[in-house]
Amino acid sequence: MSRYDRYVLSQYLLFFGFFALILVAVFWVNRAVVLFDTLIGNGQSALVFLEFTALTLPNLIRMVLPIAAFGAAVWVTNRLNGESELTVLRATGTSPWQMARPALAFGIITALMMSALTHYLLPASISQLEVRESEVSRNITAKLLSEGDFLHPADGVTFYIRQIDPDGTLNDVFLSDRRDPALTVTYTGARAFLVRDGASAHLIMVEGMAQRLDHETQRLSTTFFSDFSYDISSLARKAENPARNIRAIPSLELMNSTAAITKSDGYSAGAQAEELHLRFARALVCVAVALIGFSALMLGTFSRFGVWRQAFLAFVVLIFIEGLRGVVTEPVLQNPTLWPLIYVPALLGLVVALIFLILSARPKRIRARTPEAAA
Repeated sequence: MSRYDRYVLSQYLLFFGFFALILVAVFWVNRAVVLFDTLIGNGQSALVFLEFTALTLPNLIRMVLPIAAFGAAVWVTNRLNGESELTVLRATGTSPWQMARPALAFGIITALMMSALTHYLLPASISQLEVRESEVSRNITAKLLSEGDFLHPADGVTFYIRQIDPDGTLNDVFLSDRRDPALTVTYTGARAFLVRDGASAHLIMVEGMAQRLDHETQRLSTTFFSDFSYDISSLARKAENPARNIRAIPSLELMNSTAAITKSDGYSAGAQAEELHLRFARALVCVAVALIGFSALMLGTFSRFGVWRQAFLAFVVLIFIEGLRGVVTEPVLQNPTLWPLIYVPALLGLVVALIFLILSARPKRIRARTPEAAA
């Protein structure tokens, strides 16, 4: 690559990093609010929250990487055009094909980044995230042992502890179970203890009272007890989930073990083919969007009003390609032999970029009006 090509490529990478950072931060804040409310509300520590947010970053980067590549290509090309650098290159006889070399190299670099994400980082992060979610859901003590707060470990269940002693004694416990629509049971106890019995856990309440309200008859019955055992294992989410997320399955396993994955995880051959080829197609899309962003802005000549029309055209083409990606997946899910359809949006984007470059390489014909013709 020439010195100019390296300079333009460095500008592409610089603004690509800037746009990617901004977009990831915006998406991360939205995800972090939900995770913070779920994890911290269930008694987890801040370190668990940071671990979960870090494991969700590869998926966020996968979503914003093509958008950041497109934004960087449009921004840098518009900047070069506004500063007349492209005009100087055209005046020296440089063709649009030569000027497209940095955009092509930039697209290949982003495609390699996307390939590393989709084939390695994303499956590993989702797999680890599923493991940590199972561990957190199995940790009943972390979900329930939070003094002074009304917790909701499951739908229709409210749990409250006034104080927890250093030896683990729970003081002034309140437990309301409304999971049965026809019956509400409320337990209160002066003291309580958490006892594990193998895979199950029990809440032993001492010196308490149980109130049962029948909603059909509106009859309230009260029972006082000296000690009472309540199985709280059902309050935790199921830790055993044999079906893996299809995005957590490595690409090599999707290639070589289709029947085994269908038997163990229940995913059809069409779903596996769609996921596998989509990982390759995403990398090709990165090359397409980078070239579209560059070639669309090469269509027009210098104008004081800018290149907003060319930028809008590139944006419309990008939206069309993204919409087409959602259309071609359904036939592949039904028939895995139609997997080439997954690559149609990316190939169409490359064809559109090629057409734009051909049009920009054609000399502009200016019809000169002679005085005789004017007369």
